[in-house]
Amino acid sequence: MPAYDRIYLNGAWTPSHSSRMLTVVDPTTEQPLARVPDGTSQDADAAVSAARAAAGPWSRTAVAERAAHLRAIAEELARRAGPLAQLISRDVGTPLSFARAVQVTLPVNSFRHAAQTALAHPFEQRRGPSLIVREPYGVVAAITPWNYPVHQVAAKVAYALAAGNTVVLKPSELAPLSIWELTDIIDSVGLPPGVFNLVSGTGRGIGEALARHPGVDVVSFTGSTRAGRRVGSLASRTVKKITLELGGKSPAVMLPDADPSRVVPAVLAAAFLNNGQTCSALTRLIVPRSMLADVEELARRAAQAWVPGDPGREDTRLGPLVSAAQRDRVRRHISNALTDGAKLVTGGAEPPPDPDRGFFVRPTVLSRVTGDMAVHHDEVFGPVLAIESYSTEDEAVRIANDTVYGLAGAVWSADESRALTVARRLQAGQVQINGAAFDPNAPFGGYKQSGNGREGGLAGLEEFLETKAIQV
Repeated sequence: MPAYDRIYLNGAWTPSHSSRMLTVVDPTTEQPLARVPDGTSQDADAAVSAARAAAGPWSRTAVAERAAHLRAIAEELARRAGPLAQLISRDVGTPLSFARAVQVTLPVNSFRHAAQTALAHPFEQRRGPSLIVREPYGVVAAITPWNYPVHQVAAKVAYALAAGNTVVLKPSELAPLSIWELTDIIDSVGLPPGVFNLVSGTGRGIGEALARHPGVDVVSFTGSTRAGRRVGSLASRTVKKITLELGGKSPAVMLPDADPSRVVPAVLAAAFLNNGQTCSALTRLIVPRSMLADVEELARRAAQAWVPGDPGREDTRLGPLVSAAQRDRVRRHISNALTDGAKLVTGGAEPPPDPDRGFFVRPTVLSRVTGDMAVHHDEVFGPVLAIESYSTEDEAVRIANDTVYGLAGAVWSADESRALTVARRLQAGQVQINGAAFDPNAPFGGYKQSGNGREGGLAGLEEFLETKAIQV
């Protein structure tokens, strides 16, 4: 059992410098699950010092040896998949079936694929008179969110370690317990002391201390755009490398020749994925105006299958949101949208009749949404789909791109070449066509205020490598 009352420094579970503790709440029962340290800047300093001391030796470790450690982590993650999925389900509110299928399998893939990518990567290449050398930066501070807790950590930590960097991890204080389990796994495979370090606390207390720390060479942050601006501002004072994966307001464009009976349930599922708490969720469905009434009815019927319930049950598709604050925020978004003139197709801001406790929100579909409404622009981060309509293809693209975000998008059409043409016009880091499967090893990241940099695969590895040209 991981020591939730301790942090992990220099290869050992260690007491925090702080006596304060943060309570982790079960979003289904609203009861305490555990407590973790509310760390201080002294914890951050100690973690960075340990990572700094280990950075040189780890960077000189053979790539094959680093890859072997990552594969060992992946194997142990896979071995503990069942208990880990249950822990994530309790901690985040993710339905157990989804936790098992996605929340655990994605990080296993990240550790395996990071090892494979590093082994295949040419860290040195001759180009004309120059020797181009790719080297690790040194110390990476990884600051991660609560919605995909282990996956978001693995996407940073696996590739940072594969590249030869050492890591200080600060997970979200809202749903951190699976990260203690992951750290226990990392400890069990025998990484050298200081290569991986875990500090817990709030964004203001630990996250900001790491972002501005002169001993940190790279800050890799995933979270809200507001928090990302703050992290970027602090990190820029020492001109360190910054990668940001931030918010989204992703559109799904249904072209007139698409079959709405296929499109609507698929887009609704993408919007409600992980209880609507997915940064790349398709939260805006953009449809031909002549088909709006039919789409509304299809959406109303499809949403009926998303019944809020205990995420620990195998048949639950929609669990609670992560916290009371997040639940209240999403309900306010729904109320404000209706005040602004949106049409309520189904759902609403009222608490669902069942369960009678927990941070639940009704699965909600809003229609007749227009560009002057907040629900068109703002990331809601809950089970809310906004339907918008258009008359021409150019208008559909304009509506899709009318946002400060650019994380993801989708296009549906009976003509794949036409869909590809529209996909090329969308300002987004990932675009799926006709419900194509998510590729976890493709570059993941966004345009505009959805961030900068990429995670996953070769692009994810190269984010953690500095470039040196040696003229010989």
